[in-house]
Amino acid sequence: MTPAPSPRSDPAPAKPPSPTESAESAESTESTNSADSLILHTTDNGVTQLTLNRPDALNALTWDMRERLIALLADASADPDVRAIVLTATGKGFCAGADLRGAPATGDRVAGDVARMIRGGAQRFIAAVMDCEKPVIAAVNGTAAGIGAHLAFACDLVLAAESARFIEVFVRRGLVPDGGGAYLLPRLIGPQRAKELMFFGDAVPAADAARLGLVNRVVPDGELAKTAQEWAERLATGPTRALALTKALVNASLDGDRGASFAAEATAQEINMTTADAREGVASFVERRRPTYRGR
Repeated sequence: MTPAPSPRSDPAPAKPPSPTESAESAESTESTNSADSLILHTTDNGVTQLTLNRPDALNALTWDMRERLIALLADASADPDVRAIVLTATGKGFCAGADLRGAPATGDRVAGDVARMIRGGAQRFIAAVMDCEKPVIAAVNGTAAGIGAHLAFACDLVLAAESARFIEVFVRRGLVPDGGGAYLLPRLIGPQRAKELMFFGDAVPAADAARLGLVNRVVPDGELAKTAQEWAERLATGPTRALALTKALVNASLDGDRGASFAAEATAQEINMTTADAREGVASFVERRRPTYRGR
């Protein structure tokens, strides 16, 4: 318990905030509230759902939305009660790409500014999905363009509604793909297919995306949320730490040689065998019963 201050140590009356300080505080609160309304989030039965909620703009990603998603993914990664994540959106679009109109002013641009902006923005955003310690399912309900497509591809599993489309829109604007596109696509579908999508910028319907290997499964629009929830609940009852280590191994597997991959695998096994879920898995096998995993 904090002791009450003695008469001799009474604090001086608080100085009222200046108009500038009040305005800055109000602006910060307004920005946070805005981001909260544009990224809906709930957690139930170990599943966190993150929903882009800017349907009038096809969920184009603002600077505030990006930062809020990064923070929510970090929170979910660190929370032992969160064991799976569903990332989806409201309306007819999943994410139409980046909307830079709300980005902080940068002043006159000098050499190095763009690269720094990409590293701290789009790349950091995609890395937050890939580095999250919980499995992330993308439930793509409509058009995913530009970094919106890369957001889906960075997830561990991708479900797409029949009406969904994926567009590497950068070439249409004379731009180089960012947000890890040139890293993600070749690993998913090979370099030639990746170049075809990035060179032409054509819309890829959900059925074609599944055929190429960009998505795990295509479902009717009305079944997308139900299927995503079923998959997430299955993951949420699994051995969470083993899944986290498996995710890390798979993500790193294409970036190193066999020796590095085998060494990482052995280290992951060493770490995982200290978990309660690993002990439960072995015990349930020996005892011929269904395991009950607690994510610990």
